[in-house]
Amino acid sequence: MKKILLTAAALLASVATASAQKLVIKGSDTLGAKLVPMLAEEYRAANPGVSFEIAAEGSTTGITAITSGTADIGMSSRRARATEISAAAARNVQMKPLIVCFDGMAVIVHQDNPLKDLTKRQVEQIFTGDVTDWSAVGGRPGPISIYTRNTSSGTYSDWKDLAMKKRDYAASSQKMAGNEQIVAEVSRNPNGIGYVGLAYIKEPGIHVVSIEGSLPDKESVLAKKYPYARPNFYYTNGEPAGEAAKFIEFTLSPAGQAIVEKVGFIPAK
Repeated sequence: MKKILLTAAALLASVATASAQKLVIKGSDTLGAKLVPMLAEEYRAANPGVSFEIAAEGSTTGITAITSGTADIGMSSRRARATEISAAAARNVQMKPLIVCFDGMAVIVHQDNPLKDLTKRQVEQIFTGDVTDWSAVGGRPGPISIYTRNTSSGTYSDWKDLAMKKRDYAASSQKMAGNEQIVAEVSRNPNGIGYVGLAYIKEPGIHVVSIEGSLPDKESVLAKKYPYARPNFYYTNGEPAGEAAKFIEFTLSPAGQAIVEKVGFIPAK
């Protein structure tokens, strides 16, 4: 009898293991620091047999993970480059993008900085190092401290494209691992400036600078009036299947998009 009970227990454990499903999601800090963990938590509540491994280390890592087959979903705040698509194709991987939300990259300064507005030209001059003192753009005299994302970040690349005419960052700029780190540095430094996604603009110690009178919000981003707006993506290898497809469907559902908006992003639908 004891042997039969042990066999039954082993069978139940085997069934439980077989039914468990882990989704591996890697990539963008913009998506992976707040939004995707909140989506995963809500999804797991309705699907207790599903677990998540989420690594938010930059868009490049997400795209690379899809190419190498080490993630089910790659998070990216930028589109995959032609070279990345070619590299994936060489390994029989089809990079399939899906827009999950929209974002506006906000220019932030210390809360005590009196500057309220910058032109696009001034933003370019600051981040490329052409301008190094706040007095040159209408602020109080003082050296400008620039905080940017690191080179694996899609935001780092998008900022160069949208705000800097693809020019190089100032040599003095300091590279941060994520949005939270940029907020932390700017909130501590009265001379600091950086850029973050919409999910981070209400953090203490900072304020958002408008760009030629336009602030990043739902209306200005969707109307394409705000100059530093961009879509955010999930990437998969071809059409998603199984639990990955179900999680993506949830992300785009009314419940998922409500979480998108709650976090601070702009829904894709």
